[in-house]
Amino acid sequence: MNYLDYIVIVVYLAGFLGLGFLFKENNSGGDYFLGGRKTSWLPLSLSAMATQLSAISFISAPAFVGLKDGGGMQWLTYEFGVPLAMAFLLIALLPTLYKSGIVSVYEYLEKRFDASSRLLISFVFQISRSVATGVMVYTMALILQATIQLDFWISILIIGLITMVYSFQGGMKAVIWGDVIQMGILFLGIVICLYYGFGELGGIDNFLTHVDQDRITAVDFGKWGFNNADGNDEFGFWPMVIGGFFLYASYYGTDQTQSQRLLSSSSMSNLKKLMMANGLLRFPFTLTYCIMGLVLGTLLLQDVSFQEQMETVYQANIGSLQGKKADLMVPVFIIKYLPNGVIGILIVAIMSAAMSTLSSTVNSLSAVTMEDFVKRFNPGMSDKKYMGYSRLLSIFWGLVCLFFAFFAGNIEGTVIEVINKISSVFYGPILAAFILAILTKRTHALGANIGIVVGVLFNIYLWLYVPQIFWFWWNALGCLVTILVALAVSFTIKRKANEGLEVVYYAGKKEVAILAAYFIAIVLFSISLPNILN
Repeated sequence: MNYLDYIVIVVYLAGFLGLGFLFKENNSGGDYFLGGRKTSWLPLSLSAMATQLSAISFISAPAFVGLKDGGGMQWLTYEFGVPLAMAFLLIALLPTLYKSGIVSVYEYLEKRFDASSRLLISFVFQISRSVATGVMVYTMALILQATIQLDFWISILIIGLITMVYSFQGGMKAVIWGDVIQMGILFLGIVICLYYGFGELGGIDNFLTHVDQDRITAVDFGKWGFNNADGNDEFGFWPMVIGGFFLYASYYGTDQTQSQRLLSSSSMSNLKKLMMANGLLRFPFTLTYCIMGLVLGTLLLQDVSFQEQMETVYQANIGSLQGKKADLMVPVFIIKYLPNGVIGILIVAIMSAAMSTLSSTVNSLSAVTMEDFVKRFNPGMSDKKYMGYSRLLSIFWGLVCLFFAFFAGNIEGTVIEVINKISSVFYGPILAAFILAILTKRTHALGANIGIVVGVLFNIYLWLYVPQIFWFWWNALGCLVTILVALAVSFTIKRKANEGLEVVYYAGKKEVAILAAYFIAIVLFSISLPNILN
């Protein structure tokens, strides 16, 4: 890196400091946490994608595709459950949640069950999301330290403080439009890597000649994920479709970082467009960075100097990067092959992706804490006091995430797998709570709470003692166990169940048909991928 790269980075960071000032006019919780419900579907969709497809996708997913043992284009199967989950949410859950007018999605659980259910899920969300975000920032800081010699603590402080400043000032509007900019930078970074990667390989034809044939198979119908102790029985078609359905239904429908965007939509019509965009646009984006992983992995095998530089960086930082060598592929490629100025843009892409996830987490954690805890003890507070507390909470949660980043410690495997494992422990039981709340009438609060706790403990047991079961199944199994236990307790212990708010169903036959057809199309495309690349 030289002065030109540093200028690019400084200008970018200064621009984001100004972003918070641009959107500083927030007069109520609806403004600060939901953007006044005036944002159209396209920026909301890009913001949702930027949060999900962030730094770990830019660095760790291509590493999985290009380098990791047992990796390859089977990463595409992560996307199979997305359109099905979007269809389910459009029909069953989101219309009710949107019409309720809530800020924290967990507020609905109190209206249907009681305060204990709301606070239990809210607490689980706050702990799991802050830890997972801390792990992500930790890993990005390690990679920046290893490749551009930016001290670990400086990387964390730069990413964290800039994000906290514009989130503190601008709230959800700053987060959304910041994500839109960061999504554009991230996609530009992938295109740049592809362009230079193909150039170093001598063109697409040479890439197709030398690509590892074992890595281009995306779909395997023979792997069920129940014999996973050796780590080789993963990413089969059925666990990825079924487990992915439960994961994404929970993530987009009941995780505050995503549902807050859905609740920010200006109308049900815009909400439908937002869900369709999430269902249709994720796969092409994922396909693009997976191909980038194949290209860079192929280049690594062809270029000994690339291997040597990556090994040198790894050995120099082996104490902190133990088990994460593959995650160095993209940043080492950037430093080795890209010209100055462009290097700065790509480093900005890494930083912007990390900042996108952090800003969304901070805003969502603040919203949940404010609505689920603080407001409970002072329900009649003025808008001015509400805004003051909300901004202070954004700083608090930013510091909590950075705390976890500093003390995340060593993690094994690519970081994207670790974060998804953490999430998969909780996603199924949380989704089950909302299914029970909206789609059943006899489930009461005690049954729901016991079911949630048993579902989470069951998934933790699978993680610790049943490695044979691939972790993607935890999303489905945790959800089913929670529902069964909750129903059993509710039928055994007689208590009156609250009716909650009116349940709203959306008969979106056209949207559901499109999403179902799209699911079939991406599966058929993925099956035929080896023929396309040969």
